[in-house]
Amino acid sequence: MISANELRTGVTFEIDGQAFAVIQFTHIKPGKGSPFIRLKMKNLISGNVVEQTFRPDEKVKSAYLEHKKMQYLYDADGVYTFMDSGTYEQIGLTKNDLGDAVNYLIENIVVDVIYFLEKPVSVELPTFIEAAITHTEPGIKGDTATGANKTAEIETGFSLMVPLFVNEGDKIRIDTRSGEYLERVK
Repeated sequence: MISANELRTGVTFEIDGQAFAVIQFTHIKPGKGSPFIRLKMKNLISGNVVEQTFRPDEKVKSAYLEHKKMQYLYDADGVYTFMDSGTYEQIGLTKNDLGDAVNYLIENIVVDVIYFLEKPVSVELPTFIEAAITHTEPGIKGDTATGANKTAEIETGFSLMVPLFVNEGDKIRIDTRSGEYLERVK
């Protein structure tokens, strides 16, 4: 059991047989009355995001999540297929299950698939990925002194801001937590 005071961003817990992950938490101490904790949390099974308040002394059950390393294979009609490299077992997850992770799924990338009650519910990406730029406008020589950015699209179809010196075909490193460009890779 976890006290509501111990709930922080990223912590997973169970309410009524449903697994939730804390997205955002706020500890509120009003001038009058007792303090409370407001959570924004994501239901790991349905993908819905809900807000709920807890008293600091309330207890919730810790959710047991299993993590399996799996390789992303392909996407067919909105179902993203992953394979366990040891057993060759394949599973399919929908875009709703994956959320923003679909922006960074490059073929053959190894991710942690998260299971709750032996059912895959989401994936945990590596912190950084390397992807090729498939489309961007060419940078104009002389514009680089301002530190300006331009929009670029990577091989997954995701668009992000990159410096002007980055060209089509370049490989770049991206932070999957924020979706930001980090550096150009050789």
